[in-house]
Amino acid sequence: MSIDSQEAASALSDIDAIVRRVRQSRIYNLASLMMIMWGLLAFTGYVASYLSPRQAGYSWATIYIAGIAGSFLVSRHDQVRKGVRTFDIRMLAAFVLFVAFGVFCANVLGHFTPRQLGTFWPIYFMLVYTIAGLWIGHAFVAIGLGITALTLIGYFGLGDWFDLWMAFVDGGGLILGGLWMRRS
Repeated sequence: MSIDSQEAASALSDIDAIVRRVRQSRIYNLASLMMIMWGLLAFTGYVASYLSPRQAGYSWATIYIAGIAGSFLVSRHDQVRKGVRTFDIRMLAAFVLFVAFGVFCANVLGHFTPRQLGTFWPIYFMLVYTIAGLWIGHAFVAIGLGITALTLIGYFGLGDWFDLWMAFVDGGGLILGGLWMRRS
């Protein structure tokens, strides 16, 4: 049995489409785990900031350390379970550079108030989600733009309720986005 060139091209195209869907599925699976974890941590951070504003810096430092460690563990678990490396030294370097630039902008150039910091960081991270979504899936674009818009609504319109708003917008938005991605 032989196939002609059109049938072969069609079969290769079908295989390529399957590979793209599997790759997107794996990315969405890992990203959804990370988003749910970071959503829970962000929710906790904003609630802690609301309840104890004077201790917010310590709360957020603890949350960032737990989040980075958790991200590493989730990625490592995925690597061990599936045999595919998802978090390498380049990813770590990119993350460190990204956060260092954010710290530089917020603390050296900006001198932001706590409320402005609570607005800056979610928007800064959602920029990455939105840009990544242009390549790896529209779910990231929707999540990034949605959380950014809701963050700005809260910043300009909610006053003292901003931290609680952000607990649900940023924390809850990441959790819902992660659950949504698990279905995609």
